[in-house]
Amino acid sequence: MIVVAGHLLLDPDARNDYLAGCREVVEQARAADGCLDFAISADLVDRRRINVLERWSSAAALEAFRGAGTSDDQASVVRRLSVAEYDVAAERRLG
Repeated sequence: MIVVAGHLLLDPDARNDYLAGCREVVEQARAADGCLDFAISADLVDRRRINVLERWSSAAALEAFRGAGTSDDQASVVRRLSVAEYDVAAERRLG
C-alpha cells in the first residue's frame, strides 16, 4: 500500500477556493482503480493549512491516477508544502 500524507500552506483567503477546486479531483480519485481513500480537507486549527491523505493499493495505481498533478492555477497559491509518499508493508486496524 502507498500512503501520501502531509499538508499545504496557503494564504487564508485562498483556502476555500482552493478546496472547492479540488472537489472534482477527490471524486475522480475515489472512483479510480486502486484508490483506497483520498481526502483533501481544511485544517481545524490553522486557517492557512490544507491536510492531504491518500491511500492507494499500489504505486502503479497512484501513478496511473496522478497524471500531470496540480494545475498551475492551484499551484500558484500554495506558499509551502510538506507532503510525502510512504510505502507501507503492514497494516494494523484500530477499532
